[in-house]
Amino acid sequence: MQRIGVFVCHCGSNIAATVDVAAVAEAAKNQPGVVFATDYTYMCSENGQNLIADTIREYGLTAVVVCSCSPRMHEATFRKVAQKAGLNPYMVEIANIREQCSWVHKDKEIGTPKAISLMKTAVAKVNLNVPLQEGESAVTKRALIIGGGIAGIQTALDIADAGYKVDIVEKSPSIGGRMSQLDKTFPTLDCSSCILTPKMTEVAQHENITLYTYSEVENVSGFVGDFTVEIRRKARYVHEDICTGCGLCMTKCPSKKAKNEFNRGLNTRTAIYTPFAQAIPNVPVIDTEACIHFRTGKCGLCAKNCAVQAIDYEQKDEIITQKYGAIVVATGFDLIDLKPFGEYAYNLSPDVVSSLELERILNAAGPTSGHLQRMSDHRQPKEMVFIQCVGSRCEDDRRGKPYCSKICCMYTAKQAMLIKDHYPDVNIHVFYIDVRTPGKAFDEFYRRAVEDYGVDYIKGQVGKVTPQADGTLLVHGVDLLDQKVVEINADMVVLAAAVEPNPDIRKLATMLTLSIDNNNFLNEAHPKLRPVEAATAGVFMSGVVQGPRDIPETVAQAGAAAIKVVGLLAKDKLKTNPCVAYVDELYCNGCSACQNVCPYGAISYTQKEIRDHGVREMRRVAQVNPALCKGCGACSVACPSGAMNLKGFSNRQIMAEVDTILCQ
Repeated sequence: MQRIGVFVCHCGSNIAATVDVAAVAEAAKNQPGVVFATDYTYMCSENGQNLIADTIREYGLTAVVVCSCSPRMHEATFRKVAQKAGLNPYMVEIANIREQCSWVHKDKEIGTPKAISLMKTAVAKVNLNVPLQEGESAVTKRALIIGGGIAGIQTALDIADAGYKVDIVEKSPSIGGRMSQLDKTFPTLDCSSCILTPKMTEVAQHENITLYTYSEVENVSGFVGDFTVEIRRKARYVHEDICTGCGLCMTKCPSKKAKNEFNRGLNTRTAIYTPFAQAIPNVPVIDTEACIHFRTGKCGLCAKNCAVQAIDYEQKDEIITQKYGAIVVATGFDLIDLKPFGEYAYNLSPDVVSSLELERILNAAGPTSGHLQRMSDHRQPKEMVFIQCVGSRCEDDRRGKPYCSKICCMYTAKQAMLIKDHYPDVNIHVFYIDVRTPGKAFDEFYRRAVEDYGVDYIKGQVGKVTPQADGTLLVHGVDLLDQKVVEINADMVVLAAAVEPNPDIRKLATMLTLSIDNNNFLNEAHPKLRPVEAATAGVFMSGVVQGPRDIPETVAQAGAAAIKVVGLLAKDKLKTNPCVAYVDELYCNGCSACQNVCPYGAISYTQKEIRDHGVREMRRVAQVNPALCKGCGACSVACPSGAMNLKGFSNRQIMAEVDTILCQ
C-alpha cells in the first residue's frame, strides 16, 4: 500500500464556486493508503508547490494525488515538484475536478459528490502505480519546412540564422506562395514582391538552407528528434545546376495554350515555363501535358536552342531520404471553389472574378500588365461591385465555410483604394455583412476607403448576379440600413472568396499523425499554452495551415514556430515518455491486431523462443518501439488475449478506477 498525499485546489473560484473543496479533502482522509489530505487556494502557485514538496518529505509520501485542473495544464508542474522532493514524478496522479466537474455543474450539491468520486478513482489508481523511468533519444540537428510561402520562408530563415540546417520542400516550381501573387499589402500598401523577393533571395543564398522545389513529401516515419522523410523531387526535365535562366527556351516554345496557374488561369503560358519573373530557383519546368515533344515525340525546339544543354527529356523523379529532428508544416491556403455559388454567375461571365484573380489583374506582371479591364472585352469598367463573405460565415456547409476568413474585409478595402487611385472615375460598391478590422491600423485603413476614396459600402447581401445582353452584370441586392432593394448595372463583380487550407493537408496530416478540425485546419496541442505545436511531438505549425490569418500574423507565428524548433534542436538528447505500451510475450498469440490499430507504427513482430510451463517453442510475438509509441492505448484495447498493456495505465489500474466508481 502506498503512502498517499491528497491536495485539493480551489483554483480561485473556478473550482471552489461549485465544489466544497474542504469536503473533498476530508473525504480523502478515509481512502486506502491516504496519510495526508488538505486543500489550498492555488495549488499551482509557489506556496502551493512548496506545500506539496514539504509534505512529501515530512510524511514520507510515496504517491501524490492533486485534485485540480486538467493534466494538460499542470501535470508537468506537479511532476517536477514531486521530483525535486525526491519522489518519482510518475507517482503523481491528477484528478480533474475543474473541466470534468466544476465547470459543467452549477451548484455544490452536484459538483461536490462528483469531485469526491474523481478523487477516489485517482487514489485507487495511484495505489497501483509503479515508478517509471524516462528514456533518452538523440536529436538530429536538421529541420524540415513543408511549404515555401512566406510562413515557410520566415520560419526557415529564423532557424537557419540560429545555425541549424533547414530543408524547404515546396510543391510548386518556385518558392513564394500566395504572397507572390499579390500586388500590394495592407495596411501600408507596400509592394508585395518588394517585401517578399529579398527574403526569397536570402533563402536561396543562405548556407544553411536547402531548397527542394517542385517536390513533395512522400512518407514520414520516426519520432521527435529522429524523423525519416522521403521527398519526391519531381522531374523538371531541366537540370537546375546547368540552367542559366536565360529564358530562350520559353521564347522559342511553340506550345502557348496552357493555362497560366500563377495568373489563376486568366491567360496562357508556354509548355516550358517559370511561374513568374522573380521565381526562385529561376529554372523553368516542362509541363508534359502541354509539351508537343512529350505528346507527339516531335518538336524539341527548347533543347535545340539551349546553349548549355540543360534540357533533358529523359530526366526521372528522384526520391531523397533525409533525417530531421523537427518538422514545420506551412502548406498555406487556397480559395474555395466558387462553382457552387451559381447565383453570382462566376461560371457564366468572365467579368465575375475572384479576389485573387483581381490581384493578378492589378499586378504589373499580371495578365493585363496591371491595367484594370474587363476580361470579356478588355474595356475599363465604370461600375464595380465587390461581394463580401462569399463562402465565409456560410450556414450551408455543403458549399461554404462557417468561419470568418479574416482577411477579406481588409483586402477588399485595399483593392478598392488601389483602383480609385488609378481610376478615380470608377464607381465602387461593396456589399458586406459586417466589416471586421481587428489588426493594428486596420480600422483607420478601412475608414480611408470610405471617407477619403468614397467607396460605397452597402450593408446587405447580394441575391443574384445576372449577365445582360449588353455585357453588363445586373446585381440584385438589398440595403439593410435603408431597408430597400438595390439593383446595380456593374461592369465587373469581384467575389471575396473564403480561404481554406491547401487540399494536400489531409494527406500530410495522415503521414504526420496530426489532428485536424472540421474545416481541415490543423489543431494545436493547446490553443493558449502551445499555439504553434501539434499534438505529435516534434511537429510545428506556421501560417494559414492552422487558421485564417494575415501576413503580419503569419510572420509572427513563423518566428514562434522557429524558436520552438531551435529550442528542440539545441538539445543533444530528449527525454522519452515512459508511459508506453509493453507486451506480455507469454500471452501474445501473434495475431497482429495491435499492429493494425497502432497509428504510430510502433509495433512490429519477431520470432522468439518462449518458455511456457517448461515447454520451449518458437512463437511470433509483438514488440514495441518505445521511441515511437505515444501511449494512446489502442493496442491494449484491441488485443484479444490481454497481452498488450500500458505502463502507467495498465488494465488493472483502469479496472480499479471503474470498481471504485461502481462500488460507491
